[in-house]
Amino acid sequence: MFTKILIANRGEIACRVILTARKMGIQTVAVYSDADKDARHVELADEAVNIGPAPSRDSYLQADKIIAACKQTGAQAVHPGYGFLSENAGFAKRVEEEGIVFIGPKHYSIAAMGDKIESKKLAGAAGVNCIPGVNDAIETPEKAVEIAKGIGYPVMIKASAGGGGKGLRVAFNDKEAFEGFTSCRNEARNSFGDDRVFIEKFVEEPRHIEIQLIGDSQGNVIYLNERECSIQRRHQKVIEEAPSPFISDATRKAMGEQAVALAKAVKYESAGTVEFVVGKDQSFYFLEMNTRLQVEHPVTECITGLDLVELMIRVAAGEKLPLAQKDVQRNGWAMECRINAEDPFRSFLPSTGRLVRFQPPKETMFASDTAQLNGVRVDTGVQDGGEIPMFYDSMIAKLIVHGKDRNEAIAKMREALNAFVIRGISSNIPFQAALLAHPKFVAGDFNTGFIAENYAQGFHAEDVPHADPDFLVALAAYVNRRMLGRAAGISGQMPGHGVTVGEEFVVVGLGAAGNNTSQAVMVRDYQAQSGSSRIDTGAGSYEICSNWHLGGARIRGTVNGQPFAAQVERGVGRNPLAIRIAHDGTRLDALVLSPRAATLHALMPYKAPPDMSRFVLSPMPGLLVEVAVQPGQKVQAGERVAVIEAMKMENVLFATADGVVGKVLATKGESLSVDQPIVEFV
Repeated sequence: MFTKILIANRGEIACRVILTARKMGIQTVAVYSDADKDARHVELADEAVNIGPAPSRDSYLQADKIIAACKQTGAQAVHPGYGFLSENAGFAKRVEEEGIVFIGPKHYSIAAMGDKIESKKLAGAAGVNCIPGVNDAIETPEKAVEIAKGIGYPVMIKASAGGGGKGLRVAFNDKEAFEGFTSCRNEARNSFGDDRVFIEKFVEEPRHIEIQLIGDSQGNVIYLNERECSIQRRHQKVIEEAPSPFISDATRKAMGEQAVALAKAVKYESAGTVEFVVGKDQSFYFLEMNTRLQVEHPVTECITGLDLVELMIRVAAGEKLPLAQKDVQRNGWAMECRINAEDPFRSFLPSTGRLVRFQPPKETMFASDTAQLNGVRVDTGVQDGGEIPMFYDSMIAKLIVHGKDRNEAIAKMREALNAFVIRGISSNIPFQAALLAHPKFVAGDFNTGFIAENYAQGFHAEDVPHADPDFLVALAAYVNRRMLGRAAGISGQMPGHGVTVGEEFVVVGLGAAGNNTSQAVMVRDYQAQSGSSRIDTGAGSYEICSNWHLGGARIRGTVNGQPFAAQVERGVGRNPLAIRIAHDGTRLDALVLSPRAATLHALMPYKAPPDMSRFVLSPMPGLLVEVAVQPGQKVQAGERVAVIEAMKMENVLFATADGVVGKVLATKGESLSVDQPIVEFV
């Protein structure tokens, strides 16, 4: 067995590998860029080596620097994680040639499956079901349109070397095929250095279901059941679960056996995943094989009780798989939510900056201890006070739960999301809460188009209706009463001028553009010692009891005898006295006032924000890579104005109305902040 391994990655997956290596008594070496010098994976590892500037092309994608770090530290093996160089056959081969073990499949297996065109030919030869299409590289957009017509719309245009949703477009007509081919090819060239593109039939109402494999150097390959990955936004997975609520045991067995046949055909060793698209009649077709550990591997670990990272390390060390196909278990139900640094209320634009607070829910099961299941697990590479840089992927954590069945898993996930505190940047937690509460998701009635169909106009606050909105009002009143109770108890107050607290309050909900609401409440039976109060809202009565302390971002307790978890934030928006309550994805910003103060507050004029309609603003922090207009130019609505790059994705800004450019206020290559003006129209 190895005594020291190097993790050629960053973030949560680097931390994940370190935990298992530590359990196995193996020392670890982290590599890091200048942007990651204070990152969590650097702190967790036994040693750390700087490999270059922040951009991944200058650091995490530099094979020479990673190999040099192995030699410098005496690392005997490299675990690539996922992304970066994990599926780079050339890197795997170089590592092997340097006498270092690559903890992953052999380079020839990566090469065979890494090319989507060649992999489909190999899959067909191995007896795996394949989607109708043209697997030869297409040279021109005109040819792409001709082929698409022949196959029949809709079609999927994919980069041969693509992955993670990059280099992929779906076209429903000639125009979309023409434009999609060009965009797909450019994106593939920039992201992967390979602009080959092919076209295949797009299966409507499809499910994305994948089979987890593990193989050893003795030729043994087994499948570890399936993962349901159909909840996707723009081809990026959002929620994954295992098992699938859709497929039958017969389909599972057939998919698993075909996946194993493909793996054996390319002499596959290590962990890998075969992805299938599954039709509503449970017909299934090969999509691709990911020759690495998947982001969503924890849900498989939960239902099988296996540590996939440990198995990868043992297989790489030459050990035989410790189990056969008949030994693979399928216990309970697991679910994973990807917690991303993005603002769901602003079209999911990236959100970068400092994590002012990062408090995950309490973990009751752990990545390196698969014997402790039926609970909550958090895989992350960040920590309180850490920085979310603009150079890398937007995922900041994976929240995983395991329960006895799917309903219990959903309930545990909703509770865990309520307790997940992230401040300083925006996250997609409200969106995850909305998905988990959607009746069709709860019923298991969805496909890969679920998000596009149900949130076609984007995601808005009203998309997360609370089951009991009066509870939020009551909780705001409860929090305010606790604050007043503390203020009243402060010693040294002037006689006759101390804080006095009554029972009558008005909760003023702060709406957009000054559209406020007000609701009278009564707060009775306040008990400072027990932390309990009875709040009457008119529509209901709430007995709330909690040991919450002022300044705590998370509040736990009971309401009418039932446990709850929610979040509290004071001083939000433009009002330092406002209280923000967040629960089940719904947010209430409110002032809790005395009746007289509420009457006076209603008379206060609304101060409208400045009109910025003449400006094109940066919707996120990022790098300005292109300004497509110049002063004096006439621009029509929908015309390209600028391009911003953030978290490895390009975001194109378009003009919202016809106009003439007055000034260009930012220059190419400039780092932009949120809402920074780029172009001013006259």
